Amino acid sequence: MRDLTAGVRYLGRGQRWAVGHGRWFGFGLLPAVVTLVLYAGALTALAFFADDVAIWATPFADEWDEFWQESLRIVFAVLFWIASLFVSILTFTAVTLLVGDPFYEKLSEQVEESEGGCPPGTDRPLWLELWTSLRDSLYVLWRMLLFTVPLFFLGFLPVVGQTVIPALGFAVSGFFLAVELSSVAMQRRGIPVRERMRILRTRKTLALGFGVPLVLMFLVPLVAVLLMPGAVAGAAMLVRDLTGEAGEERDAHEPTADGPRTPDPAQPGEDPRSSASYW
Repeated sequence: MRDLTAGVRYLGRGQRWAVGHGRWFGFGLLPAVVTLVLYAGALTALAFFADDVAIWATPFADEWDEFWQESLRIVFAVLFWIASLFVSILTFTAVTLLVGDPFYEKLSEQVEESEGGCPPGTDRPLWLELWTSLRDSLYVLWRMLLFTVPLFFLGFLPVVGQTVIPALGFAVSGFFLAVELSSVAMQRRGIPVRERMRILRTRKTLALGFGVPLVLMFLVPLVAVLLMPGAVAGAAMLVRDLTGEAGEERDAHEPTADGPRTPDPAQPGEDPRSSASYW
């Protein structure tokens, strides 16, 4: 429960940071607006063709009674569109991060500087950073589909398919959304995508507290655009928690009986960053 509320808190802190830094808020809106236009067109077209997809996917129902045939295909079309919406929520973030990689990298750096210092990047060329982001996003999408495809078919179960399964779908989407958003700050630290997922799995409730509210709010297209800069900012703060850097800052500023605590000075010849670990 504590991690769950901490995840929500990081989401709120990120939004406050973005609103309080108007220049960076506007900077982070541009890629989200471009991606929104593309996705709105795709989902609208999908809504028009969902019936045709349902007919194509259920040829075995051609000889059924008309009532049962129509019922099955309506349920299939609705579930197919909802599943596409869940996938679009994650891919919206992935595509927006890919389109706006230079934008969000700078925004994330500014957040970390304001939180106590930004770790040095990997110093790789932009094309390699974009290729790495694309490859990682495809890996995350594949892992998400391993969960969402079975959930899609379980959605046909009576009662459970209309109650429990959608809730599980929101949880799955929220976790993977947190993975995508944290990728900006984690990639800067040189943490590979499989390790990012392992780290977030050890703090699942933290990731869900951050990601699930965003999934619910991202269902409203314009809200998704407005929240994107703050979501990246909040994810940078969350990564500092996951890597132990946020804890080190709290310890450094926590008052003691003798007054405010000051960080221990680095030993001669020691890199001050050497004690920070992302484990």
